[in-house]
Amino acid sequence: MPRTLGLIGSGMIGSAVARLALAAGLEVVLSNSRGPETLADLVTELGEGARAATPAEAARVADLVVAAIPLRAYDRLPAEALAGRTVLDTANYYPERDGHLPEVDSGELTSSALLQRHLAGSHVIKAFNTITPHQLVSLARPAGAGDRSALPIAGDDDAAKAEAVQLLDLLGYAAVDIGPLAESWRSEPDTPAYVRPYLGEVPAMSVEDFLRWTFRTPGVPVAAAEIRKLIEITVRRPAGAARLPSDY
Repeated sequence: MPRTLGLIGSGMIGSAVARLALAAGLEVVLSNSRGPETLADLVTELGEGARAATPAEAARVADLVVAAIPLRAYDRLPAEALAGRTVLDTANYYPERDGHLPEVDSGELTSSALLQRHLAGSHVIKAFNTITPHQLVSLARPAGAGDRSALPIAGDDDAAKAEAVQLLDLLGYAAVDIGPLAESWRSEPDTPAYVRPYLGEVPAMSVEDFLRWTFRTPGVPVAAAEIRKLIEITVRRPAGAARLPSDY
């Protein structure tokens, strides 16, 4: 069982994961690209069990690491410090934000496989990329709850997947294994399992209004069986085709 969770990237998704981890009794080490001192307010808000560090320090002291950064920054992750670690990748690909990545555009690599190539000594697991920050917290439920939701995961290493499943369980979610990183496109933007199932009916609105709206709605539980069905019906589309934001 993990005791310390490292966060590289402490935006809305990273902060939501940190809150769930602290509630589950884990220690949390937060980091970002701007330095530990910029996280003082967040650490104070999160309270006991949370502290700030550099990305390399967070990687070295953590049992598991969550990389909650925009995809465009993937090559800034400290590969040496993350060697031997399981790294949960929350990123989604939006070329209008990230710039075009030829390997992803062509379908040669998924975004997580691109990250795995950079982190050759780590085990990358795609996770937490299909749900908005507020719903990640509001839909968390203990094991055995009838309205427990599931999140898809993908990865190439079975032991790392088992670590990810255990973490999701601690944080309040079942996990649905959708295969290796080469299949992680099945949970990427503009797929049936991405974001909308956890929100229910979404009114027509701008991206800015959509973000505000997600913080006013409690979300809709999505069981593992439903996630499996959505994954099965997924058809691959050109990478980066969606327009919903991903770096919450």
